[in-house]
Amino acid sequence: MSETDSANATNPQALMGYHELLGMHMVEWEEGRAVVELTIESKHLNRSGNVHGGVLASMLDSALSLAGLHCEVPGNIRRGMTLSLTTTFVGPAKQGVLRATGTLRGGGQKTYMSNGEIVDEQGNLVAMGEGSFRRRSASESSQGVPDPQLRELTE
Repeated sequence: MSETDSANATNPQALMGYHELLGMHMVEWEEGRAVVELTIESKHLNRSGNVHGGVLASMLDSALSLAGLHCEVPGNIRRGMTLSLTTTFVGPAKQGVLRATGTLRGGGQKTYMSNGEIVDEQGNLVAMGEGSFRRRSASESSQGVPDPQLRELTE
């Protein structure tokens, strides 16, 4: 399944192994905006019983990065990497579903900037962040490149 197909699925799925490991999945994805969710489990908690900051940073990193990597072409993908990420932890989260929203704010063909936030089920702000990202070679175009994993599944 391609990243775009995954984002449009009625049953959201993880986009990559790391998302699967944490239990994150894409729930919305469009040009300039990405939303990932995570249902809090005991494995996400620190010794104080709150979601670990690393989980929150990972959610922000994914949502902010993906906000600049949307691709409309079925079977194609755009890839990127994080250059910098600043995260501010605002409030604790202990249970329920967390939602991270990333919004593209500017940049050019290769480098772009995004910001976003994580809220809990009640809409309480849990964390916010901003980052700089770089599109990998051949991912500068909104057309993306063929997804080799999708090709392997169809052969």
